[in-house]
Amino acid sequence: MSRVGYEPSYQEKTVTYRRVGEGELFTDPDVDRAREYFRSKSRAMVPKVMTVKEAVSRFIADGDYIAVGGFGGTRIPTAVLHEIVRQGRKNLGLSGHTATHDCQILAAGGCFDRCDVAYVVGLEARGLSRVARRRFEKGGVKVTEWSNAALAWRYKAAAMGVSFLPVRTMLGTGTGAASAGVLMECPFTGKVFLAVPALYPDVAIIHVHRADVYGNSQIDGILIADWDLARAARRLIITTERIIPHEDIRDEPGRTVIPYFLVDAVCEVPYGSYPANMPYEYYSDERHLREWLEAEEDEERFRAFLDRYIYGVTDFMEYLERCGGIERLRQLRAEEFCLRDERRDS
Repeated sequence: MSRVGYEPSYQEKTVTYRRVGEGELFTDPDVDRAREYFRSKSRAMVPKVMTVKEAVSRFIADGDYIAVGGFGGTRIPTAVLHEIVRQGRKNLGLSGHTATHDCQILAAGGCFDRCDVAYVVGLEARGLSRVARRRFEKGGVKVTEWSNAALAWRYKAAAMGVSFLPVRTMLGTGTGAASAGVLMECPFTGKVFLAVPALYPDVAIIHVHRADVYGNSQIDGILIADWDLARAARRLIITTERIIPHEDIRDEPGRTVIPYFLVDAVCEVPYGSYPANMPYEYYSDERHLREWLEAEEDEERFRAFLDRYIYGVTDFMEYLERCGGIERLRQLRAEEFCLRDERRDS
């Protein structure tokens, strides 16, 4: 605050804060409490290979807040999402950072009751998921809104070890009014920013191209927000297209984007992102995604669909067999390679 005839130096300015959003804050942004947890987490380089069933059983409990890696219909950990539904996890929190098929799967299982929303329900150009839409419209899910950038920066704040980051996204918008952001005045310039709180998920699930038995992971192509998400999460489940020798990791250390000491479980799941796209590996199965959307048009038909593809199979490999098996997967791999060649030629 200033007095007549006196302009305070930047050190003396009082920073003002005002809650702008009406949304509920579902996670604790306190960096010191987060550090207490991370300080007690083992950093031993020990093998962490296990099945998806074991990883979900050990590391995801009812009531946990989960965040899913990848983006939209690309590089999502489908195998773990199916297992969460199969094991009947309930009352989860969900980070809806462009959650398309992942939100659809978890909504089908009635798994979450609160959601930080940037983009949900829609499957991008494919259309809207009726089952996900019903999940929100029936009032069984608490919602707080953010932009995609804001959710990504919330992971970044947690990864940096700070309780918030000042941003300009959402200012003056309805999304900002439905968020849990706080208006703040910059102590250096007096300009207004929105403080977005750090997001520390209880569990993050990320699908990668390659990992060793300890969890050192490599991702080909764009990382989206997964670099920060891996460092923000209290527990981290990695699913990987293939497990490679640790010596291969050591030969190219610069390709390791997620180091072993962040990881709690490593699950080898070839085609583990299906029916989503896995860049440089296989294209999305648009036929199967249409089958999902069409089945949702009738509740009885959709229950039969879930029984066939999720509840009625023992694991993800059996699901893949029911979706066409290796022949269908070869087609999707060929399609991805053709599209990659076309992009190179254009």
